[in-house]
Amino acid sequence: MRAPTFLPCPSTSVSPTATALSPFDATTERRLQRVYPYESSLIGSAPPTSTRLQICGCCGDGTIGSLRPDSLAAMSVPDSYALQQTTSKISVDIETPRRALAIGAHPDDVEFGCGGTLAKWAASGCEIFHLVLTDGSKGTWDADVDQAELVVTRQREQRAAARELGGAKTDSDVVFLGWIDGELDSSLRQRWEVCFWIRRFQPDVVLGHDPWRRYRIHPDHRHAGFLTTDAIVAARDPKFFPEQNVAPHRPSNLLLWEADEADHVERIDGFIDAKVRALLAHESQYATTMRISGSVTATEEIAALREAVQTRAREAGSLAGVESGEAFKVIARL
Repeated sequence: MRAPTFLPCPSTSVSPTATALSPFDATTERRLQRVYPYESSLIGSAPPTSTRLQICGCCGDGTIGSLRPDSLAAMSVPDSYALQQTTSKISVDIETPRRALAIGAHPDDVEFGCGGTLAKWAASGCEIFHLVLTDGSKGTWDADVDQAELVVTRQREQRAAARELGGAKTDSDVVFLGWIDGELDSSLRQRWEVCFWIRRFQPDVVLGHDPWRRYRIHPDHRHAGFLTTDAIVAARDPKFFPEQNVAPHRPSNLLLWEADEADHVERIDGFIDAKVRALLAHESQYATTMRISGSVTATEEIAALREAVQTRAREAGSLAGVESGEAFKVIARL
């Protein structure tokens, strides 16, 4: 297999040593415009490099990446968030995969969505990979924060969170595509990149946002979900993106968190603490997503976060009659 040429991802303003690497290049983009003329309007050019990005609110839609402890603790089953049981039987615990890939829109989305599941699988020997689609540069309520520094901070935090969950052998098992926070799109260019990493990592199971969740207002979570499903189709079929020079790969299962109608639960008994530790690695997000006002020493607020995560796990577990879990929509015929 010929190794791809890696170029610094053009979607972030930080130095190449601090950001992700992307195998997508200009030659590939011209080929896509030629081979897929009807989708050429979706391809566009690479996100523009900018040294000063506009600040806007982020993650305020109540999705799993922005759940606050008080709202978590107040949830019941079923509720408007998603934990509604379908008419079909709830399945419990797929076989521990050899490799798993979790795809999140932002740093910390994976930990909220499936952190306990990843920790459980890692403890049984599963190799875990993380793919973060955006740079997280709008993940603050402080208009004076330097966004380039925030991008670097959030990458460092994501790697630390991955170490807390286990299964990631090196920092290279955590990949950042670097698309600008709040501006993610699910077009052909982005699908190419996600497809590449699915083929490169060859996961047995892929985990990601459910793109069909009703009343979602954060665009990055919606686009991240569609990128995950669309890239799986591309990764499995050899006629998609043959210039990648990576063998096609078909995962066995897709687990979607944030599902309106969950039909699968992964038990996380004994792994809630690992999930909480991974969440606490995202110190830059204490104020915006965890209601922690100070440092990691804010013991009462941290205890409230832990209780909220435990409450959420009990509610998810109750769907399948188990003590604690994480709920998903499972798609097995990929």
